[in-house]
Amino acid sequence: MVDKPGRRKKRSFLPWKKLAAVAIVAVIVVGAGWEIYWNYIYKAPPVYAVFNTTDGSFQVELFPACAPQTVANFVSLANSGFYNGLVWHRIVPGFVIQTGDNGTRGGLNSTRATWGYGGTAPTIPLEWCGWLHNYQGYIAMAHTSQTTYAGSQFFVNLSNSTSNLSLDGNYTVFAKVVSGWSVVQALAASPRCLPPSCPSTWPADEPLPAVFLNSVVIEGDSPTTTTTQ
Repeated sequence: MVDKPGRRKKRSFLPWKKLAAVAIVAVIVVGAGWEIYWNYIYKAPPVYAVFNTTDGSFQVELFPACAPQTVANFVSLANSGFYNGLVWHRIVPGFVIQTGDNGTRGGLNSTRATWGYGGTAPTIPLEWCGWLHNYQGYIAMAHTSQTTYAGSQFFVNLSNSTSNLSLDGNYTVFAKVVSGWSVVQALAASPRCLPPSCPSTWPADEPLPAVFLNSVVIEGDSPTTTTTQ
């Protein structure tokens, strides 16, 4: 076929601009895949820990890939013995159980009015990766309404209620219970401080008598059990 005068013959290969665009897309896709692999699969494997409590022990899986600073801080506190002998000072059935206030150690503060206000300085920033949620059995860091920075206090979510899920994006979820869920349920069912059995100055969500987090033992990247909740 003869080309008409003044018209160029249509080429059968892609112009260089289209080839460049395809190459750029390919680089982006490969780069995103590598980032996911590096950050969530290879870079930071899970860490396991055993929580020994008044009602028995339960095991948790920590997620450093999602919350690296939070997990590093938690592991450091656990290894230092910070959590030994602390009271689960906040128990709200169907919602959360909470601990991490060193002012509750041994349950010796008989006034109880200050329980829940202590802990380490809030220096750990909010870490939200989007794939961990405040579902039943998941653990998140607590913080005050004045800041999103966390210290040592944390809570275990007891349900998938709207109240729990509304916490997403505002509290760092960094772990989940993988075995011993019945122990968590037993803690959540502990008798609580309610008038007239205790002074009105004591918050109603405190356990009476006190129930304790006796210790947290970090196991590393290999759990001692494989039982799921």
